[in-house]
Parts: sequence; C-alpha cells; structure tokens
Amino acid sequence: MPKSASPRASVANTPAPKLLALAWPLFIELWLAIALGLVGTALAARISDASAGGFALANQLAGTLFILFRVIGAGVSVVLTQSLGAGRRDAADAVARAVLGASSWIGAITGLAALVAAAPLLRLLNAPVEVMPSALPFLQALAPALVLDAWNASMSAVLRAHLRSREALMVVVVMQLTHLGLALPLMLGWGPLQALGIPPLGLPGYAVALTLSRVLGLTLHLILWRSRLGLRPLASDWWRLPRAELGAVLHIGLPGAAENIAYRLAFMVSVGVAGLLGATALATQAYALQLMGFVMMFGIATGFAVEIVVGHMIGAGRLHAAHQLVRRALGRGLVVSVLVALAAALAGPHLMALFTEDPDIIRAGCQLLWLTVLLEPGRTFNLVVINALRAAGDARYPVMAGAASMLLVLAGGSWLLAIYLDLGVQGLWIAYALDEWIRGLLMWRRWASHAWVPHARAAGRRLRQRPVSA
Repeated sequence: MPKSASPRASVANTPAPKLLALAWPLFIELWLAIALGLVGTALAARISDASAGGFALANQLAGTLFILFRVIGAGVSVVLTQSLGAGRRDAADAVARAVLGASSWIGAITGLAALVAAAPLLRLLNAPVEVMPSALPFLQALAPALVLDAWNASMSAVLRAHLRSREALMVVVVMQLTHLGLALPLMLGWGPLQALGIPPLGLPGYAVALTLSRVLGLTLHLILWRSRLGLRPLASDWWRLPRAELGAVLHIGLPGAAENIAYRLAFMVSVGVAGLLGATALATQAYALQLMGFVMMFGIATGFAVEIVVGHMIGAGRLHAAHQLVRRALGRGLVVSVLVALAAALAGPHLMALFTEDPDIIRAGCQLLWLTVLLEPGRTFNLVVINALRAAGDARYPVMAGAASMLLVLAGGSWLLAIYLDLGVQGLWIAYALDEWIRGLLMWRRWASHAWVPHARAAGRRLRQRPVSA
C-alpha cells in the first residue's frame, strides 16, 4: 500500500469475513440447543403430557424474561463488528467490558423475576390447572441459569464478533453435553444418586443440570477471552455501567430489543390462547414448536452470520458489497427453508410419534408442520434482512414497521382464528405465517430501496469521531 494511503482505505481493502465460515458453527450451536430442548421435551413427556406442557410453558416464560438481554444483546454484535471492521480494536474492547457489567444487572433482574413472580406469570398465560404443579417449580429452578446465561451470551457474542465462531461453538458443545449428561439422571433418577438420598427430581432436575453446565460455560468463556482475545475482565467490569460504551450499544440495542420484546409479547399471547384450548392443544403446540426449531435454525444461523459480516463491511465502508451479500444470503435462505420445512412435514407422523402416542395430538401436529412450509419463507425474510438492517445501523425501522403486524396479526389473529373462528391450534399457525410474511416483505422493501444507506454512513462517521483509548 502506498504511504499516502489512509488507514480507512487499508481497512476497506481488507477481505471481508466469509459468511459460510461463520454460519456453520452457528448452525451447529443452534442445532445443539434445539436438540437439547427436544430431548428435554421428550423426557418431560415420559413423565406425562401435562409435564411436557409445563416444560414448554415455563421455557417460553424464561425466554420472555431473557428477552431483556436483547436490550444490549441486539447492539453488542453490531457495535463490535463495526468497530473491528473500522480497525478500532480499542473501542471494541471497551464495549466488551461494558457489556459484561450490563449482563450482570440484566441477569439478576430476570433471575429474580423467575424466582419471585413465577406463579402470577404462569396464571397470566392461562396455564391449565393440571400443568401448574410441574411448570411452577421448574420456572423457579431456572432462575440461577438465567443469570449465568446472560454472561455466557454476551461473552459468546464478543467471541463471534472477533470471528472466533469455532471457539464459541466449542463452549456450546461442552455445555450442552454436560447438560444432557446431568439432566438424564437428575430428572429420571439414577441408582447411585438415589443411594445418596437424591430422588428423581423431574423438571427441576433439568434446571439444576442447566445451571451446572452454565457455570462450566462461564469458566471456559473466561479462559478463551484471555487466551484468544487478550481480554482479562477486572472485578469492576462485572458491575460497572460505563455511559459512553453502553450508549453506543443502546443506540442499536434499544430498538432491536423493542422489536424482540414486541414479538415475544405478541407470541406469548398466542401461547395464552393455546392454554385456553386445553392441555392437549398446549402439548401439541409444544411438540410442534420443538420440531419447528430445527426447521428455522438454518435461517437463524444465516441471519446471525449476515449481521456479523455486514457489520464488518459497514465499519470498513463497503456498502455495495454488503448489499450484494444480503441478496445472495436471502436467496439461498429461502430455498433451504422451504426444502427443510417440506422434509419435516413429510416426516411429520414419525417425528410427532417421538413425543406421544396420542393420535389426536399426532394428527394435529402434522397439520401444523404442513403449515410451517408456508410460514418459513416469510420468516427467512425477517431472520436475514432484519439482522442486516440492524448491522447497517437501521435499527428503528423493524420495530416501527412490524409493531402493527405483531399486535394485530400475531396477537389479535391468534385469538380471532383459534378461538373466534374455532380453528384451534391450526389457527395459531396461520396467524404466525401471516405475520411473518407481512413483516418480511416490509423488511425486504426497506433493504431493496437502499433506505438503510444513510444510517450506515452515519455509523461510519460516529466511529471516526470516537476518541481513541489510551
């Protein structure tokens, strides 16, 4: 490079990270997480269908509480990747330390809510009477894991932003295998444990195993931060909330969190509607959602990888390359999502039989899987394009454009189709599909019209104006 060339030009000429190299570790991470959820649902179903419904309901609530993490989670990856893409490692390290402290506070809030407010939250979702005895202690037992998950999620996001997806995957593999190895004996009982006076714990045993595996994951993340990134958190980093760094994260994270929170709340309305339909409908919903997780994980992995790569490209000022990458990723994602959903629908009777022998549940679950073939292409638009918009700094549009659809189509449509029009749990899936397609097409219109470009240029200006740390 000639001596007269600017650092900005040097960064812009640096090759962009490869999408596939980032996507496949993310894909395996998601597969493991969903597989473990599937195993947990199957183990709960061995106890009873009511326990499976309680497992699903408590997990949905835990996920809703954990959505608070999205306040910083939705912004940390974007700010880090933009900083690294612009060659600002000092700014990236400052953000990583700031997010660690924010995770401590958010984890503590979510864990306390799960512990103290479990009963009213479950009643708010119309939990059937037969489901409450299993769902209540399980949700309370998940509280410590929520605190640990906040730390693990933020530390993993920092690794991925530094293009350390394989290391992040290694931690997930170890955590999930440890969780599985502990969950089986703790839930269903094991001779040596019973000899020590530890009886089968049922669903709380799953939560205990989850907590222990997350402690191990936190330990591994600390080791990798030091050995791979040269980051050694100070004691104060675990509780400090530095304004400047968190301000940059919240600029992206607050709109991103608002979009996630709005979706989660609207989705929880549909879960409440499923509760009104009874324990059988709730179990059908739980089993189908577990299977749908496998269908959508390619789109999720692609969306996360797109966010990382686009963030690096925006930081380096390569806007045209970012646009072309999103177009390619979306095209491939649409094809794969339809093929995977179709395969799941064709295998529906065999897949549903893994959970239950009830013919009514199997038949209804198979119908939901066929509706998933219509749902998934719309979801792919959201998974890929929303992440790209956020990485470009255009974080407010997704929540503003999608809020009405979430409220009217997802939440309102769930009640209208499932209860008022008496379509049952199939009505919920129709509402899901309509909402995903409406929001997905709105997001693609935003990206294709290049309305995100001014936000991307503004992000570049903010990075250049940020003071360099000593």
